[in-house]
Amino acid sequence: MADDCEGEGAVELGVDLLSLLDSTLSEEVIRTAWLAATRHRFDPADWGMTIRGWLRQLATLYPAHPGGKAHSYRPESSSTIDEEELCESVIREIHTSARELTHAMADSGADAPLPEHVPEALERIVRESDGELGFRLWLRVLKTYRVPVAKDQYDRLMVLDTRLRYPGPLVYDGLNVRWPQIDTTRRDATGDFGFSELTSWFTGHWHDHTATETVRQAAANDDTAQTPGSAAALLLQDTVRLLESPLSPDTITTLWLAASDRGFSIDRAGIDARSWLETITEVCRERLREVAPSYAQVMPPLRADFTGPVLQEIHDVTPLLVDRAVSPGWHEIPGPAAAEAMEQVVTRVDPDLGYRLLLRLLQVLALPLTEQQYARYRTLGEQLGYGEFHVSELELLVRQV
Repeated sequence: MADDCEGEGAVELGVDLLSLLDSTLSEEVIRTAWLAATRHRFDPADWGMTIRGWLRQLATLYPAHPGGKAHSYRPESSSTIDEEELCESVIREIHTSARELTHAMADSGADAPLPEHVPEALERIVRESDGELGFRLWLRVLKTYRVPVAKDQYDRLMVLDTRLRYPGPLVYDGLNVRWPQIDTTRRDATGDFGFSELTSWFTGHWHDHTATETVRQAAANDDTAQTPGSAAALLLQDTVRLLESPLSPDTITTLWLAASDRGFSIDRAGIDARSWLETITEVCRERLREVAPSYAQVMPPLRADFTGPVLQEIHDVTPLLVDRAVSPGWHEIPGPAAAEAMEQVVTRVDPDLGYRLLLRLLQVLALPLTEQQYARYRTLGEQLGYGEFHVSELELLVRQV
């Protein structure tokens, strides 16, 4: 572990060791937390050492980085949460899980430590050593004993994950979350989703995989806030609506080529538009059979009240697309033709999908936007329940006056 990241792991270990050794924590408290986190797989006492004695031996091998307590992935200058707030937040979560934790430990058959002492030991580490270290130890205990975590608590943990600027899956990997049933009306993803999100997978360098493999990756790309299988269910819903719609094959082809920036030219490959949609639906169903076999697709009502507002945005931007095209100079799709296809989606398929495809087109064409346009797009996205980063991707297109 100390060799991780070219030795950065040793630095991080040294910081944690110093936090514990410099604290007033008792032998019993540190040993209780250690044995819980490791499921009693290694106890220094079995080798004639006290826990502090063992930590001191490690500290001689991995001294703390001079002059700082902060971890490399969370420099104090960039953290968005102070120590007092962090400690109180972590302690609240320890209290929330204390009953479930003691039950899980008691049922595990482990002979030490006493389950009821573990939440108290972890809380002491948070208060008397380091809140962030206590948080990680508590997460490790939850994962070690597969303690169930409710979705609302998981969401709070992921807020802490963001505020602590943790890398990758430090919080969610291995956590036993009680996921709710898949619900395509619930908007948990922070960014794009469904058919519009799939088109972005085919923009740029995707050719290391086949087209079907790329769809498979997109269908499995659940946001960390989503019930596993949600990405596939949302993509399936959009695709089925397009497949069963009265749109012509040419219109569907135009939609795909425009939103994907002609990244996968189904027309040049001789692939019928509806055959391509059927391929997508089969991949989604395959994913759902794997991770959510009990899922039964139910089409929610269309958000018809958004038809007018979305059409207005398409009409407002269409004159700006007259001199723009997707894939200019090579089987290009004129901007107005793409806008017309998206207008048909709004009126004949689903205004929500039509709006998401419009946002994709604006990105593909890199169309300069005014502050007023961007503000309207954000408002409409908020009304539709989009995640915080969905519309904000357009911010780079706003003209600086």
